[in-house]
This record gives sequence, structure tokens and C-alpha cells, in this order.
Amino acid sequence: MWLYDPPGHVLSQGRWNDSVRVEALTDHLAQWLEVQRINRPVLLGHSLGREVILQLAVRYPQLPAALVAGAAIGIPENPSILRQLKRLIRDIPRERLAFWPLCLSAYVRTGVWRFDQLARAIEHQSAMPFLALVQCRVLLLGGTSDPVVSSGALAQLTRLWPQLQVVELIRAPHAMTDANADAMTEQVYRWVDNLLGSGQV
Repeated sequence: MWLYDPPGHVLSQGRWNDSVRVEALTDHLAQWLEVQRINRPVLLGHSLGREVILQLAVRYPQLPAALVAGAAIGIPENPSILRQLKRLIRDIPRERLAFWPLCLSAYVRTGVWRFDQLARAIEHQSAMPFLALVQCRVLLLGGTSDPVVSSGALAQLTRLWPQLQVVELIRAPHAMTDANADAMTEQVYRWVDNLLGSGQV
């Protein structure tokens, strides 16, 4: 298992203007996968990371074997920055107290300017056109307690694209990778095992 950290984000070194657009993040991830010789991985992206792995699957279809998108912002719609902030504020009391020092530390390292640029880059940008072009299998994980992304809206998408599967994590908030890490990991491994067993990856 690999953990990818884009340049200038959290612990990775980078210039002040590195990776301030999703396209740049996507290109860097594609180059990193090729340099590391990671062949046909299952990519997991959370929140903004969903935008990156979806674009990668469309622009570099030879790289991923399958995608897992947790708390996928932009699906089915990406509201204004103000509405996103309001939803994130509603999410605050639903997260673990121990999560917030880690979260704030990551935001400080990333910087207000880079965070603002990335937020503006995806404002009002829907992921639906990318979903229509993705050829590999996709697992969308929604949380029943996530005010940022509606799990009910995610479930409707399976009628449009048969390559999608939606799973709801009970009482999962937006930061499901923290609060519901065990349940999320179990769902991902179960899904990947099914894909391997059926020869779909």
C-alpha cells in the first residue's frame, strides 16, 4: 500500500505555486505512479482526492485498475465555496476531537493561498462529465452523517453508470478516513476481492 502526498501539501516539499489546480495534481500523480512503477493500482481518493483520481482515470486510462472515492465532493454537484464552507462547519461536531489538530496542521502546512486556489479551481465544477468517461470500476463511499456530500444523491448515480457501486457507511461524517477507517477499509477490501474474483481487475 502506498500513500501519495502531492508537492507542497502536508509533508512533501514543494514550491509556493505547486499543485494549485486539479490538472497539475493529476499530472503529478500520473508521473509519480510511473516513476514508482506502480502497475494498475486501485486508487483511493477522499474529498478533493476524488477529483484527482477521476481526472487521472479519464486522462491516463492505462494507469488505474479501479477507483475508490470516499466523501466525493463534486458528485453530483459542486456548490459555491461559501456553501461548501457552511457544510464543513456543520460537519465539525460530527468528527472526532482528536482529528482536528491533525486536520489543522495539514491545512497550515498546505497554506491558505494554495487551499483557496484549489477550492476556486473546482467551484461549481461537476464530476459528472468525468464519470461518464471513466472506463474502470468505481466504488463511491458515502457517509450517512456527512453534510458535505449526500449519500442519497450518490446512490442515484448507479442507474446512470453500471460501472459504479455506492456503499453507505452508517454514521460516517465527511472525514470517514479518520472516524470510520476500519469500516471503510473493510468495504474497500471486500470490493477489491470481489473484483479480483470476477476477473474485473
